[in-house]
Amino acid sequence: MRLTELKLPLDHSESDLHNTILKRLGIAADELVGYSIFRRSHDARKPSAIVFIYTLDVEVKNEKALLARLRGDRHVGPTPDTAYHFVAKAPQVPPMPRPIVIGTGPCGLFAGLILAQMGFRPIILERGKAVRERTQDTWGLWRKGQLNPESNVQFGEGGAGTFSDGKLYSQIKDPAYRGRKVLTEFVKAGAPPEILYVAKPHIGTFKLVTMVENMRAGIESLGGEIRFGSRVEDIDIEHGQVRGLRLAGGEYLAATHIVLAVGHSARDTFAMLHARGVHIEAKPFSIGVRIEHPQSLIDRARFGKNAGNPLLGAADYKLVHHCNNGRSAYSFCMCPGGTVVAATSEPGRVVTNGMSQYSRNERNANSALVVGVTPADYPGGQGDNSDPLAGIAFQRHWESLAFEAGGGNYNAPAQRVGDFLAGRPSTTLGSVVPSYTPGVQPTDLARCLPDYVVAALRESLPAFGREIAGFAMDDALLTGVETRTSSPIRITRDDEFQSLNTRGLFPAGEGAGYAGGILSAAVDGIKVAEAVALSLTAQKTS
Repeated sequence: MRLTELKLPLDHSESDLHNTILKRLGIAADELVGYSIFRRSHDARKPSAIVFIYTLDVEVKNEKALLARLRGDRHVGPTPDTAYHFVAKAPQVPPMPRPIVIGTGPCGLFAGLILAQMGFRPIILERGKAVRERTQDTWGLWRKGQLNPESNVQFGEGGAGTFSDGKLYSQIKDPAYRGRKVLTEFVKAGAPPEILYVAKPHIGTFKLVTMVENMRAGIESLGGEIRFGSRVEDIDIEHGQVRGLRLAGGEYLAATHIVLAVGHSARDTFAMLHARGVHIEAKPFSIGVRIEHPQSLIDRARFGKNAGNPLLGAADYKLVHHCNNGRSAYSFCMCPGGTVVAATSEPGRVVTNGMSQYSRNERNANSALVVGVTPADYPGGQGDNSDPLAGIAFQRHWESLAFEAGGGNYNAPAQRVGDFLAGRPSTTLGSVVPSYTPGVQPTDLARCLPDYVVAALRESLPAFGREIAGFAMDDALLTGVETRTSSPIRITRDDEFQSLNTRGLFPAGEGAGYAGGILSAAVDGIKVAEAVALSLTAQKTS
């Protein structure tokens, strides 16, 4: 049976938890067979009285009688079935041609894994390199300012999420517990078992690298095939039906079912799809900067006297402010004890992102501070979808200006918060040491952000400072620009997860505009894999 909302103080023991279960259920010690933690979070709204909140799966004697006695208690009930159930199984002779998945980010990996587990032997194409080679190329940009456009933070095995905080939580509705399947597979691949129950699980880059390799091995052991250095140059569409695709090297692969899980930065792929007549719409996203503070400042503001408690770890935050100019500014992808990273995928542009290792023990906290933009803000300013790729041009414009403001060598433009609020360029940095590599250039960030974004951030920073003491401190550091918060397009799909006007093309994940983050992208990959499997089995039957 499931027991929810069980609250205990921060310094509780396992014995305290055991006794609280007995008291809460009104049972004797010999009636409790055992329990496991399904979810554990903490409530730090009162820093001096932080509490842990548990959801537990409890096994007791005489369960039916106890459930009947506690029938009116909304925090006690039967444990739901959270096991994953496959929707189909490939026939003994799998359908041909084999389904193809484009991309090996979390969406593509899980689409490929689920198809492989159902016996469909997918072919998975990745334009970048295997994760360890890709890591070397990524460090090449961070340490030497050398960018490989096909192997970087955005492109390669594991996707953009590999070089991130590895956050595994989302606000998506998930009645079928597909997210549980994702976490279970991650643990099987080497993730810490605690991700199954902590409220805001994360993994970190170093652990993600090994996990991605293990997942690849699992897919291959089930008959799946993963090809690196395989950029899709064109998709063959005949009378509104996918027939195959052509790789940049010239090879043609026949296909009637293609999962498009390319991530939010595959701009050349988006242009190719648009040229082929695939239905695409411009969508909103957000643009802004990264802000860095000493992690100790955030810990004290959030946890008070309990700052530094190992049970709590590094503190995070989530902030939003509705501005006088009609925009909303908010924190995004907060990375406790992490670093700001170079995340461009195109020469001559600067893009920032954030990441943390599992330990979250770096000196600074960082997060994006971003402001929402809509298609009406893109070049032309019509917002009528006359050019669904206008958001990409908008991103490129500000990324190029950031490259120039940073000195033209992949250093990032940076500014102290005090200078930013005063409207003057920074000439030196203060007490907050920047974590961005290859380096930063003190300057005026207003050079590489829209005026309305600058205005919104200048209004929001003092408001955030009223919520977190010290947030608007003069020496806090802003680094720009953050443009890849989500995809600037949506490749619209129908109820069967297929493109509105191209049968057999299954847009998926963050790049298609249907996810935001590792967990939601992976869940979307599972949903799309299920749709592909149902279509293939229906095709075989007919």
